[in-house]
Amino acid sequence: MNRTIALIGAGNWGRNHLRNLLQMGALHSVMDSEAAVLEARKQEFPAVHFTAELNDVVNNPEVKGVVIAASAAMHYRLTKECLLAGKDVLVEKPLALTVEEGEELLEIAASEQRVLMVGHVLQYHSAVIKLKELVDDGTLGKIRYIYSNRLNIGKLRTEENVLWSFAPHDISLILMLMGGEDPVKVHAHGGAYLSPDIYDTTLTSLEFKSGVKSHIFVSWLHPFKEQKLVVVGSEQMAVFDDISKEKLFLYPHKIKWEMGKIPVAEKADFQVVDLELKQPLHEELLHFVDCVKTRKAPKTDGLEGLKVLRILEQAEQSLKG
Repeated sequence: MNRTIALIGAGNWGRNHLRNLLQMGALHSVMDSEAAVLEARKQEFPAVHFTAELNDVVNNPEVKGVVIAASAAMHYRLTKECLLAGKDVLVEKPLALTVEEGEELLEIAASEQRVLMVGHVLQYHSAVIKLKELVDDGTLGKIRYIYSNRLNIGKLRTEENVLWSFAPHDISLILMLMGGEDPVKVHAHGGAYLSPDIYDTTLTSLEFKSGVKSHIFVSWLHPFKEQKLVVVGSEQMAVFDDISKEKLFLYPHKIKWEMGKIPVAEKADFQVVDLELKQPLHEELLHFVDCVKTRKAPKTDGLEGLKVLRILEQAEQSLKG
């Protein structure tokens, strides 16, 4: 594989990108503006070329694609600069911090004929891909409700609230399971307990024209880690549990009507769905490299990222009343 992909941002998550791109033989160079981060990564990966200068990436003709894993506040500026320099871009979620910025990035990518991909990594998870198949082939029946919990006592942020930090993954998954259908109503409420105006917990509700409803509960003030997405269908229920060793479960519960008018739940044992588990980030990066080479549109392209951004912005406006 040609070494044509540069990485911008080598922090905690960027380090994972670095390791995977290096293993794939696709990594050209790594840029980070923080000296301490660069020094730490140089110690870990002495064979990699590092730089603190953005121009070393955008002005290098050997670099065909760029992975941006910098802070969310930097996504718009860095993505714009790379696209205008003729580079294909995979930018971590969120695409930008406003819909207006996101729309501008899509316009630039189209006019420059560049690949623009957003890092909604869970769409490349083996369990999620299988879950989508179960929804599409009717195994679950008619979808009634989808909800997700993304909870942790973890890294607290001051530059973005928990909605923007955690919820993009789940919004992306729900839109995927809904076949790209956009919600007609978005409502959110939450609480800011540690820093003024920085929400630590949020509950976002989505309503779709098809009748499906969903909610997304995210918090970084939770006593334990939980990452679950539940799809309630008319025939079966499915649970994607990213913390569990077995990632995907089916619950074939039935509702029977006694005397024609009293609903009674008949519980059934859950079934573990067999999967060939692959590393989602590695699959995502392989997909990006393939899109750079073949010029095909990514699974999580700029438009998909913009749809997620619109819902985030609507939820943020609802939070602020």
